[in-house]
Amino acid sequence: MYFTAGIPKLEDTTEIMKLIQHSGAQIMEIGMPYSDPVADGPVIQKAHEIALKNGMTIAKLLEQIKSVKDEISIPIVLMGYINPILSFGFEEFCQKCRDAGVSGVIIPDLPAIEFEKNYAKILAKFGLNFIFLVTPETPNERIKYLDSLSSGFLYAVSSSSTTGNSAKEINNEEYLERLSGLNLKNPVMIGFGIKNKNDFEKVTEKAAGGIIGTAFVNILLKKENWAEEGESFIRSIIN
Repeated sequence: MYFTAGIPKLEDTTEIMKLIQHSGAQIMEIGMPYSDPVADGPVIQKAHEIALKNGMTIAKLLEQIKSVKDEISIPIVLMGYINPILSFGFEEFCQKCRDAGVSGVIIPDLPAIEFEKNYAKILAKFGLNFIFLVTPETPNERIKYLDSLSSGFLYAVSSSSTTGNSAKEINNEEYLERLSGLNLKNPVMIGFGIKNKNDFEKVTEKAAGGIIGTAFVNILLKKENWAEEGESFIRSIIN
């Protein structure tokens, strides 16, 4: 389950983390707000905008996560963009992630060659997984290469959509069959466009799991009783 840190209010992050775990999700992905989230659709872009206005920063988020790390047992993955991480300091970011109990990082705009050359050793030093994204257009050899660089899981997305758009391409049987037949070292998680139990069950027939973001973020942004609605939504997917 994905959500953007710092919404609906700045201090709600830890309560949402506890809610996700309590509701039965097996992993949580937390978005680090950024002014230009190119991989995200309108709903999550709006969430980033609100979170930034609320005062959310990388430093604040890592403090929040650290404050509840002893209460969270499922893996925590941070998703963000390279510029604010570089501004923060990449090695300091990785160290604080480790100290806060973060398991892994997704940085969609970090090229694989840059990762190998400049960042892989730093992430390994602090015991952090790094997750690459692949698309239906990614050639098999490229998928295997990105899988070899990834740890934790491989994130399979629809290339022609941003987060929150139709799951039609993700549910493409040929794409999922191709991924499952490549003997990848990492489990494959499907993301972008999964909105309900039917979508989730369809993708998990061929993959290790699915990541739901926009549908959950919509609840956080639009529902006054987001805690109750959010828990009910997660349970409706899992049960």
